[in-house]
Amino acid sequence: MGGGSIKILLAITQAFALTMSVAFIVYVVVIVVPYLRRKPAPVGDADDFTWHFFVPCRDEQTVIRETVRYLRSTFRQAHVWVVDDDSEDRTARVVRSIWRRNGGYDPYLHLVPRRRPEARTGKGDALNAAYQALNDWMGPDASRDDVVVVVVDADGRPAENCLEVCAADHLFGDETIGAVQLDVWMGNAGTRPPGKNWFSRAFGLKLAQMQDLEFRTAIAAIQTSRGFTGTISMGGNGQFTRLSALDSIAGPDEQPWRGSLLEDFELGVHLLTAGWRTGYTPDSHVKQEGLYSLRRFLVQRTRWGQGTMQCSRYLRRIWDSPHVSTLGAAEMMYYLAQPWMQLLGSLLYPIPFILLLFSTAGDPAQVWTWFADDGAWILFAIYGSFGLLPFIVWGPIYQFKCLKSRNLLRGIGMGFAYALYIYTFYITSWRALFRLVRGRNGWSKTRRNTEHAPGVKVALDS
Repeated sequence: MGGGSIKILLAITQAFALTMSVAFIVYVVVIVVPYLRRKPAPVGDADDFTWHFFVPCRDEQTVIRETVRYLRSTFRQAHVWVVDDDSEDRTARVVRSIWRRNGGYDPYLHLVPRRRPEARTGKGDALNAAYQALNDWMGPDASRDDVVVVVVDADGRPAENCLEVCAADHLFGDETIGAVQLDVWMGNAGTRPPGKNWFSRAFGLKLAQMQDLEFRTAIAAIQTSRGFTGTISMGGNGQFTRLSALDSIAGPDEQPWRGSLLEDFELGVHLLTAGWRTGYTPDSHVKQEGLYSLRRFLVQRTRWGQGTMQCSRYLRRIWDSPHVSTLGAAEMMYYLAQPWMQLLGSLLYPIPFILLLFSTAGDPAQVWTWFADDGAWILFAIYGSFGLLPFIVWGPIYQFKCLKSRNLLRGIGMGFAYALYIYTFYITSWRALFRLVRGRNGWSKTRRNTEHAPGVKVALDS
């Protein structure tokens, strides 16, 4: 390939990649403005509703004790339903020990045991078991419109004000709202992990901070902007759903959650296409454990990416639904296209640099003239800047808005770290594709930071 042909190919690939980058920058600007301008909203009366926490557990002995204690002491009038998904550790025994120490019988604490082969088939199935158990407990004649189901991970810590925030007039006070999603924080973003050396501790802390930054800025901004398109998505933690909304999509098998690995987004699709509206509030939050291990993080994000790919099957349902606007359908399509765009980007973005490397090896003098004298370096500078800017901007925003710090340099440093963090999604998208092609659709649980292996003993009397 001659020098002229390489220059033309470089120009084409750069133009295409630059177009994608500019479009993404415009998208980031569009979602940043309403996120920064939003003000806290009035709260409601939590006593207007009955609250039921669903806590799906699969080998969660290391965290479930404190979670149950927190939920029962913080939300005294709420019921807590712990689903033991045939755990191989002492999860169920820990819950029973709490139940016994609360005077022998705690009417607000429930254990839903599951056994294989029905068990360990995914989080959605575990939540369906809790839904069915709640139905049996309530009976056929109970009022259901004022009942709200709250999905909390086994390490979840909903903020104390979450019930009154969700009871507000613009959320569950509005009868058309079927579900509400809380803001998500990483509770350990400021806690350095234990480790054998300085690097592993520093890396683990930074990884947890990047997850906190991602959820509290970029994802929060996306959710805020979805309020205008009517397509607010549900998350797997801090997910509030009206029981009557679950009833409307459960079907005769009593299964409102379906089989996707991204069961939270899938739930939102079914609610929206059934005519319910969804809400999001950053006025309250749920804390969870950010992962310190890159390996565990990649497992988690691979599952999420594969789940997003699986949900592509709902594109026709979304576009055909009379309850989803054209703008809303386009936004949901954009979200579902993300892992596929990451696959394309991982192939496209390196091409200019690879071609430049081959050109330099063939004729260094000519390439240097083109690069320095003809101004090609400007194109590469713009190319790189536009690729990084949409991610770097979240660092200062996180520093100013979330951490209440005016350290601009540290914010910019966080932004560069976040850009590197985002590049891991190119890895997880390819892993998700390989799993999808090979038919590996099993639900892979992400182990907790303190979890080592099944069967580790835990004290029952502490």
